[in-house]
Formats: sequence, C-alpha cells, structure tokens
Amino acid sequence: MEPLYQQTHKQVHEIQSHMGRLETADKQSLHLVENEIQASIDQIFSHLERLEILSSKEPPNKRQNAKLRVDQLKYDVQHLQTALRNFQHRRYAREQQERQREELLSRTFTANVSRAPGWGLQALGSSSPLKLGSWSFIFVGGVR
Repeated sequence: MEPLYQQTHKQVHEIQSHMGRLETADKQSLHLVENEIQASIDQIFSHLERLEILSSKEPPNKRQNAKLRVDQLKYDVQHLQTALRNFQHRRYAREQQERQREELLSRTFTANVSRAPGWGLQALGSSSPLKLGSWSFIFVGGVR
C-alpha cells in the first residue's frame, strides 16, 4: 500500500503545481493542459479506489491511520477537480462574453424614426447607420 500511496501523493502535488500553468497558458495549449490535468485526476481516482481496498486490508492497529491518509488524498483530489471545473467555467463564460462583444461591435444599428419622429438621424438630414465598433455616437434630441 505504501508505494502506491506515495506515488499518488506525489501526483497530487504535481497537479497542484500544474494548476498554475492554466493561468499562463496560451489559448492553443490551454485545452492540452486542461486535458493533461484531467487525465491525471482520473488516474488518481483509480489509484484511490485501489488504496481504499488496500487500507481495509491493513492490520487493525494501522487500518484507521491508513484510511485517514487515503481520505485526505481523496479530499485533496476532489478540491483539484473542483478548481479545474471552476477554471473551465470561468473560461467558458469569458469566451462567451468575448463572442457577444464581437457580435455587438459588428452589428449595424439604425435609428427607429417611425417611433420617435423628429428625434432620429433624419432630423439631422442623415440616414446613415451607427456602428458600435466605431465608438461614434450621435445623440439627437433633448428637452423640448
């Protein structure tokens, strides 16, 4: 049991150090780093299943300590899994915001003259559409 425990414990610490790579990885290698971390986590979970079986076969005077050590590893790995999921969720949300921002910046807007006669662009003698990406807005109207 001890060699498998030591190997698994070492892998947990390696994953913890790899988690820092997520923040610094470029977009191309980010998915690769995520997949590597997830594969390591999956492997650790399979080791933990084996360690639980082995800890139950320990002599009675060592069994409780062995189970506590395995439980601590399991707790650590669950936190790593949660941290990876949280990172992925933040990344997905950030990518969606970027897509929505690009969509808004490329959308062409026109004044709705039929709802507010005299307040639109035609009141200025212009009917050209506004483009949000240009950051030039014309505010027409005011207090009457």
